[in-house]
Amino acid sequence: MSANELDQIVAERAADYAVPGIAVGIWHQGREIFSSHGVTSVANPLPVGEDTIFTLGSTSKTFTATAIVILAEQGKVDLDAPVRRYLPGLKLADEETAAAITIGNLLNHTAGLDTWMLLDTGDGDDALERYVGRLDELTLIAKPGERASYSQAAFSILGRVIEVVTGQSYEQAIADLLFEPLGLENTTFFAAEAMTRKFSLGHNVTEDGATVSPKWKLHRAQNPGGGGAATVRDLVRWARFHLGDGRAASGERIVSAEALQAMRRQTVELRGSSIGDGFGICWFLREIDGAATFGHGGSGHGQFADFLVVPEHDFAIAVTTNAEPGGTPCNLAVIRWALEHYLGLVDRDPEPVAFDKARAAEVVGDYEVDMMIVSVVDEGDHLTLAARIRPELRAASTEAIPADCEPAHMGFIAEGGDDYIVTAGPLEGQRGYFARDERGAITALDLAGRQFRRVKDKA
Repeated sequence: MSANELDQIVAERAADYAVPGIAVGIWHQGREIFSSHGVTSVANPLPVGEDTIFTLGSTSKTFTATAIVILAEQGKVDLDAPVRRYLPGLKLADEETAAAITIGNLLNHTAGLDTWMLLDTGDGDDALERYVGRLDELTLIAKPGERASYSQAAFSILGRVIEVVTGQSYEQAIADLLFEPLGLENTTFFAAEAMTRKFSLGHNVTEDGATVSPKWKLHRAQNPGGGGAATVRDLVRWARFHLGDGRAASGERIVSAEALQAMRRQTVELRGSSIGDGFGICWFLREIDGAATFGHGGSGHGQFADFLVVPEHDFAIAVTTNAEPGGTPCNLAVIRWALEHYLGLVDRDPEPVAFDKARAAEVVGDYEVDMMIVSVVDEGDHLTLAARIRPELRAASTEAIPADCEPAHMGFIAEGGDDYIVTAGPLEGQRGYFARDERGAITALDLAGRQFRRVKDKA
C-alpha cells in the first residue's frame, strides 16, 4: 500500500467531512505508517503532523484501566474487591450499591452508575477526591453487575483508587507506570505541557464555517476518563505495547503478557451496539469481518480520537481529528478504508428495513441520562433521532459543552426487532436498541453503550 494512496484518502475524507486537521498512525506487521492533512487551528494555522497533540477524550480510559491492571499484578489492587476496600468513605445515592460495587464493575461499566456529572472541582491535586466525594448526587441506573452502561464517573472513581494506592496524584502515577517507561513523550493530561509543543484545537463547523472551541479539554476530575492528550505517534507506541508481551522497548517488564491479553477477553456482552460486541477490561471488543478487534474512541470540545487494534494481523490504527460534527464519521471512514485496503476486512453498516408506522408509535418519545435527552420522532414516513444536552445544564454550565446532534434518520435493522441504526448526521452508523420490561413495554433506549431511560408522559 503506497503512502501516496493513504495521503490521498486522508485528504479526501478531511474534505468530505469539513475537518480542518487530521492525523493518522498505523502499525502493520513491523512497519509504522503516518499520514496527516490540514491545520491545527483555523485561527492560527500550523500544519498537522504525526507529532501534533490532539485531545483523546474517552480513549484516555485505556491508560487508567491498564494502570489498574499493573497495580493488580503488584498486589496493590484486587479487581474483584469492593471499591470501599480502597475508598471506605465512598457514598452513592444507594448504600447497598456503594457497598457492593467492585473494581471490576467499574472497569467494564457494570457498576450501575449513570454517565457523569458536570461538576468542576478545580485544578488542584484534590480534584478527584472532591469529585468522588460528591458522587452521592449521581443517578444510579441498575444494580451492580446487572447490565453494562457506559459511565464516565466510573473511571473518575478508578482514578481516585490509583491515587490512594500509589500515594501520588493520578497524573503522576500514570506517568510513572506508563508514559515514561513506554516513551510516550507527547502524551499528557495538562494543557500547560501541551502548549509548549505543537497541539491541535477543536472546532465547531457550521454553514458559516469553522470556529475554534473556547475550551481545550475537560476539567481535572475527568482526567481518568477523558482528559488525556497525545500524538498519533505515541498512540502507535501504545498499540505496540498492547500487542506485545508486556515489556517496554527497552526490555523493562511493565506487566505480564497474560494480563494484557486478559484485558481483551470479553467480560460482559453488549447488545446491538456500534461500539462493540462486548467490554473486556475497558476495551470495546468487536468482530469485524471475522477478525477479533479491540479499541476505544473518544471526543471532547471539537476533537475526536479513535483507536483500533487487530491482533491476528499485527495491525493497529489511530485517527485524530479536530472538528465537530464531522470528526467521528471522518475517523470511521478512514479506519474502514484502512481495514479493507491493508487487511481485506470489510466493515459495513446493516441496512434498515422499511418504515412501519405501528412499530414507530411504540418508540417515539424522549429518553434521558443525567446529562442528555434523546428524542425519537415520527416524521410521517421515517423516524429521526436527536441527542441534546439538557437545556438547564447548558444554561448553567461555565464549560464549553459539545454541540447537540440534530434530528437524523434512523430505522430498525430487522422486521419485528428492537435494534436500530442511525443512517445520517454525526451519529451515522451508531447502533442501539430499545429495551422492554416484562410486559413488553418500551422502557429505555441504548445508544453508544449507554442506557437512556424513557421519560414518562406527564398527565
